[in-house]
Amino acid sequence: MKFIKLWLPVVVWCYVIYFFSGIPGLATPFGVWDIVLRKCAHITEYFVLTFLLIRAFRKSFRISSGLMILCVSVVSFLYACSDEYHQTFVAHRSGTFRDVIIDSAGILIAAYIYSKKRNYKGN
Repeated sequence: MKFIKLWLPVVVWCYVIYFFSGIPGLATPFGVWDIVLRKCAHITEYFVLTFLLIRAFRKSFRISSGLMILCVSVVSFLYACSDEYHQTFVAHRSGTFRDVIIDSAGILIAAYIYSKKRNYKGN
């Protein structure tokens, strides 16, 4: 039960990312704001994924915080790469390394916040 409680949110969130990546020609009617909204969505998606992975890793494995953050960051980054690759098969979508870098911003922000919070609490 603990495994499901920890890892089901990760799997569901990965599916949410996959689902939105599979929508052909995803865009909003907001012109230039469309780009800003989509890039903010990239950052937010991977920020949330990283925090869900931190939660799951922290309670599933007995490893140092530094190694945990490294593992979580690598897993999130690899999922970002696979997501962009997936988009290359979707009509009117493209996978770009630029978007992986934007996804990585969300990963790094989450890792930084967790590290600061952990250091502040003295855990």
